[in-house]
Amino acid sequence: MAKTGRMPKNPARVQPRYFDWGLVFIVIFLAGFGLVMLYSVSSYNAQVKFGSGLFYVKKQGLSVALGIIMMIIVSLIDYHIWYKLSTLIYLAAFGLNSLLLFSGLAANYGGSTRWLSIAGFSFQPSEAAKVAVIIFTAALISRIPNREFMRFRTVVIVLGATAPLFILVALSNLSTAIIILTIATVMVFVASPRYMQFVAIALMVVCAGAVFLVTFSYRLTRIKVWLNPEGYDTGYQTLQGLYAIGSGGIFGKGLGESLQKLGNVPEPENDMIFSIICEELGLVGAIAVILLFLLLIWRFLVIAFNADDIFGSFLSIGVMTHIAVQAVLNIAVVTNSIPNTGVTLPFISYGGTSTIILMTEIGIVLSVSHGIKLRSLVTKQEKQEHFKNYVNTLKETPNA
Repeated sequence: MAKTGRMPKNPARVQPRYFDWGLVFIVIFLAGFGLVMLYSVSSYNAQVKFGSGLFYVKKQGLSVALGIIMMIIVSLIDYHIWYKLSTLIYLAAFGLNSLLLFSGLAANYGGSTRWLSIAGFSFQPSEAAKVAVIIFTAALISRIPNREFMRFRTVVIVLGATAPLFILVALSNLSTAIIILTIATVMVFVASPRYMQFVAIALMVVCAGAVFLVTFSYRLTRIKVWLNPEGYDTGYQTLQGLYAIGSGGIFGKGLGESLQKLGNVPEPENDMIFSIICEELGLVGAIAVILLFLLLIWRFLVIAFNADDIFGSFLSIGVMTHIAVQAVLNIAVVTNSIPNTGVTLPFISYGGTSTIILMTEIGIVLSVSHGIKLRSLVTKQEKQEHFKNYVNTLKETPNA
């Protein structure tokens, strides 16, 4: 049989897959840094309240370990399975948050009823709602043709599909509900080729927020405290946090040398941990933490742009939005740039449910990254091999 002069194919060669070890390193570093800062921040309060300076660190360390195990397990699962289970996951999150409001399983900690207590274990179902909205919205977007997002009706339908869970979470935890709404809105915004329609949505949200503030006067009080923290007793935490930030200077007082954590800043291991970071590590430490989050966002964008399909891209965008929004809100609250919302700093603040859910989300994104084909790394080698085979083929081809 005469041979042809076509470039020979190499079907036996398997294209290698990508795995974002950079993302893994950043997450592990943030979690490790969080444990170090948590011990520094909480050891005094833990000794006073529980008789052990390691109380918070031990609990958080267990959560980090469980979170890493979840991250590894989920990263090894094909992320397309979440597409098939998206509706079920959404309904499960809705059911858990319904139990919080309509069952006797709710537990009160720190004056807030945001935890479910089952068989001696407590967790926040609102945290599970975040990952459920990410998966559910990504699945919806991937099912709808891109041209359909030109229509305002499609945008409203997709956002409306997440509204029941948003409303349910808002009844017990408004700050988490705002994060959920922001996640869904950003994902739809990225999917839509028309941006002006989001102006109408923004106006509706502002109007709804104004009505909400007028209806619930205690929310309006938070605005007043934000504008004038010196004039209200509830502004004490904000003022002490600002004192901590200001006293840190450029290089800080040194790790473990904070004075504000010694009973001045209420529960510094939670929402206000960034203020103690500023006090102990200074402006340099604060900028370093912010840069780490920016690096994390960059890795999410790289994975989203190179994902094998739309569903994988929007899973990465959703997780990126969750972490970015939560970090921005926490730092903005600590610096009194916005009213107090009670949002923790991802991977650093004390919180078992939040840490495990965040690590699980990272596992999903790592699974998406594993589906990326390393075209750019094999192109040169394959071209050399194909060209060599092509030349040999031409030499062996008889002249007509």
